[in-house]
Parts: sequence; C-alpha cells; structure tokens
Amino acid sequence: MSDICIPNIGPRERRRRLILGIAMFGIVGLVAALLVFADAPRAWRLFALFPAWVGSIGVLQAREKT
Repeated sequence: MSDICIPNIGPRERRRRLILGIAMFGIVGLVAALLVFADAPRAWRLFALFPAWVGSIGVLQAREKT
C-alpha cells in the first residue's frame, strides 16, 4: 500500500485551520488558568476540554491537509 496523500483543502484553508487551532489552544490556556486561580470546582474545569478538542482537530487537519 502506498502512502500517497492527496490534499482535499488548499493552502488558504490549511492556514485558517492552523490559526484557529492555535487560537483555541490559547483560549484553553487562559480559561484553564482562570478556573484554577479562581478555585473553581473540578467539574467546571472540564469545560476547557471542548476548546482543546476543537484546537487539536484544527491543528491536525492543517498538518495532515485534510
């Protein structure tokens, strides 16, 4: 089996997804720090997982060109 990758998004969309992913990681860091310093209950800290998931998907899509 060959490891040929045919990109289905262009460079402009890859850059857009990469920027979105990095921005979401920044938001996660800020939200997580605020929740820790505010001594929020641990259950509230789980809300930081959604932007982290969105950020990781964006970065992976940009990296894999999909």
